[in-house]
Amino acid sequence: MKIHFRKMANADESLQFQETLDVSELVRGRKDIIAVAPLSVNLKALPAETDSVNVVGTLEGNVDMLCARCLCEVNSKLNIPFAETFKWLKQPILPEDEDEELIYITDETVDLVPYVEENFVLHLPDSVLCKADCLGLCQKCGQNLNEGTCSCDNTVIDPRLAALKGFFTKQDD
Repeated sequence: MKIHFRKMANADESLQFQETLDVSELVRGRKDIIAVAPLSVNLKALPAETDSVNVVGTLEGNVDMLCARCLCEVNSKLNIPFAETFKWLKQPILPEDEDEELIYITDETVDLVPYVEENFVLHLPDSVLCKADCLGLCQKCGQNLNEGTCSCDNTVIDPRLAALKGFFTKQDD
């Protein structure tokens, strides 16, 4: 997915990209992601103002993740908007003149893959739930509380009052 920037900036028509991109390497270290499908990339490069090119479109894919509470598998559909503006850098600019929303280009060609990968990683959910009211796992025995209850005593006691827990129990002397 490369754009010949100077040609595109001066063109009269847009350039369409429809490709699939393997992003499995980008999520390799994440323990909460089980599998990731190839990303479907649909982008359009449009000449903008002088020496600028807008690239807009969507990134679509599926990610199988673990529920943050009960560790069940959850399939998340991703529909990520993509919008970047590239501008030809004719001469060095001062940091205070730099526009944060522009990506400055000095090469004749622009590879869009790193920008697509960055957008994908930034839009991955931090955590997912299998359902909004997921009960999670028992902290003592590990029972999935969505599937049934367990016999563990999960009474929460304020640690400041824990010393008084057995105060009212009858002791045989």
